[in-house]
Amino acid sequence: MSSVAAAASDNPCATLVGATNSSAAQGFSLRDGEPVDFVGGGTTVHGKLLVFSDGDVFRAYWQPNDSPEKYVLANAGADAVRLVSSAPQGAPAPAGQPGTAMQPQRVLSCPNVEHAR
Repeated sequence: MSSVAAAASDNPCATLVGATNSSAAQGFSLRDGEPVDFVGGGTTVHGKLLVFSDGDVFRAYWQPNDSPEKYVLANAGADAVRLVSSAPQGAPAPAGQPGTAMQPQRVLSCPNVEHAR
């Protein structure tokens, strides 16, 4: 891959932020049911996190409100993720685990979430 192609793929197309009434981008906690918005291209899509565990391994998925589609948050570097449509793996995480505080996440691969409904 050329350095130009690599640089282009690192441009965020949206941001995942904690759902608030504030216009400032807020972080969120990595826990099941956490309200998280997908903000990009002048559009905000409301959704929530679903967290599953496989022993000590946690997987976080973002699900748009009123949609059956789920997108795993695939780590793509410091405060960056790629959203990949995927069926959840593991068992639902218990009682708010892991609860890790997250900064707003730059999304480097954006699904067409407006049509996922």
